[in-house]
Amino acid sequence: MIPLQALGGLLLSVDTLYLIGGILLLYLGAELLVDSASSLAIGYGIAPATVGVTIVAFSTTAPELFVSLVGGIGISDDIGLGNIIGSNIANIGLVLGASALVQPLSVNSKVLWRHGPFMLAAAVLLVVLGSDGTLGQMDGVGMLALLAVFTGYMLYNSRSADEEAVPDEMQIEEASGSVTPRQLAMLAGAGVCLLAGSFGLVQGGTGLLRSFGFGDLFIGITIIAFGTSLPELATSLVSSLRDEAEFSIGNVVGSNIYNILAVIGLLAVVNPLAVNSNVQTFHFPVMIAFTVGAMALMAYGRNISRWSGIALIGAYGGFVYLLFP
Repeated sequence: MIPLQALGGLLLSVDTLYLIGGILLLYLGAELLVDSASSLAIGYGIAPATVGVTIVAFSTTAPELFVSLVGGIGISDDIGLGNIIGSNIANIGLVLGASALVQPLSVNSKVLWRHGPFMLAAAVLLVVLGSDGTLGQMDGVGMLALLAVFTGYMLYNSRSADEEAVPDEMQIEEASGSVTPRQLAMLAGAGVCLLAGSFGLVQGGTGLLRSFGFGDLFIGITIIAFGTSLPELATSLVSSLRDEAEFSIGNVVGSNIYNILAVIGLLAVVNPLAVNSNVQTFHFPVMIAFTVGAMALMAYGRNISRWSGIALIGAYGGFVYLLFP
């Protein structure tokens, strides 16, 4: 048992400041990246709806990318891999659940049948490739190849949706056709915030939880995954409040696809990962169960009710509880 005085000291420690500062910088970096990258893309003639389904979706995954690279290369494989597994589970259990709790979410068939299968395929592919205990460079190349197919598929389908209504979170004014110094400065600032936030979150999260005796896998799946999922949580909650359920659901589905194919794919190419037996026998099956459960809820009645939201949040809480030693 940790004395209350010692616990208070830990909570006011430098690691805690690193953790909080890292989360704030990651959120700021993601917001800057969405704004600057979207403006730049439209400045080069890309339609707003196309930007929404590509650049915005990838930008909300940027925290996971930076954190997994920093943690996976600099500390341990468990940080990088655990962050993505935990983030995907949190996106479904916490983000989708909280959004449905705010307001029941109607499910668009395009999101369910066009993007849903890619989310499930990405999760299954990760499990299959990691079943031998490693995620090597060729595994990463395979994930990045599937990512290219998915991105091309989204771009192709978005052309017919360019005239459709775009959610407020993705509304971007038409650019004048030129790139301004302000846009470039915002893009550079986003990179700095994401990099600094990644170091802060990894350093603070690992230092704080290691002081309580937790291992790197637990740290990656819980506190670091939660920190990197905050952009998705904030965006989806605002979308739900504004009655834009399609974007709330699409944000979660797109983020889970990019988390595996882009983040794990790139990390495996740069720094091949070891997959321990606990991940194969427990964490992978839980991730698949959450993914299948999310698709089942979306398909059943084409609506995610508040009761379903409560069930998702409860399932996520149960998962975190089971992680404790």
